[in-house]
Amino acid sequence: MYQAKKEGRNTYRYHTEALSIAANERLIMENRLRHALAAGEFILHYQPLIDARAGHVIGVEALARWQPPDNTIVPPGKFIPIAEETGLIVPLGEWVLRTACEQGRAWIDTGLPPLVMAVNLSVRQFQSENLVELVQRILEETRLPAVCLELELTESMFMEHAERSIETLNRLKALGIQLAIDDFGTGYSSLTYLKRFPIDKLKIDQSFVRGLAHDPNDREIAATIIAMARGLKLGVLAEGIESEQQLDFLRQQGCDYYQGFLFHRPVPAIELEAWLREHSAPR
Repeated sequence: MYQAKKEGRNTYRYHTEALSIAANERLIMENRLRHALAAGEFILHYQPLIDARAGHVIGVEALARWQPPDNTIVPPGKFIPIAEETGLIVPLGEWVLRTACEQGRAWIDTGLPPLVMAVNLSVRQFQSENLVELVQRILEETRLPAVCLELELTESMFMEHAERSIETLNRLKALGIQLAIDDFGTGYSSLTYLKRFPIDKLKIDQSFVRGLAHDPNDREIAATIIAMARGLKLGVLAEGIESEQQLDFLRQQGCDYYQGFLFHRPVPAIELEAWLREHSAPR
């Protein structure tokens, strides 16, 4: 039944041995996830966000990684979908938000200029009734300035219940934080609603950035998103930049912010701090 739903609904799938294996692997992964949350096996890696005009780092994106003891890191693509399905993404997401804010405050306390701390929200987190109160409480407890926190949401996350989503977004904005739409262009955008959402930034999905050097369609999409963002007075960030060719195109189009392996890979905070000191704006 779940396989049929996953593949488009209004269809059917026969039971196979492969489904039994997949279901067993999923159950094992769910149990491991529950143990990992209780045992504190999750860590955060941080990837810099670069100001295109000034050339210095203006923030970082916090990315969850699962590091079991005596084992290799589990890729997010393996555990995030299961965490979403089971609801474990809610306690995990709260841990990510709190830990990222604590790190942002710690960097300020060590003398770094205030940096944007970008944190992804899951669908379940966004739909939670106490989201705004949770964000406010974490900001107060960690003492991170609200202006330093940027929450990233996917466009499909708030299109289903747009009016209620606008209310939630307005309450979040009232805290003083920044809001960004992640993976822009991959969902079902409504320009009518987009102009009503209190959004500060659009992030061009890396699937479009990847083909900038050779695919005219990707170049056209990226240029259109940048022009639209400028018209709506929004910032625009391109993620997944890996080559000078991609960077040159984005620079020509007037992209505001950059992120990708070309500048720095996601790494633990302790590995990034010296680089941040070297590349941050002077205070």
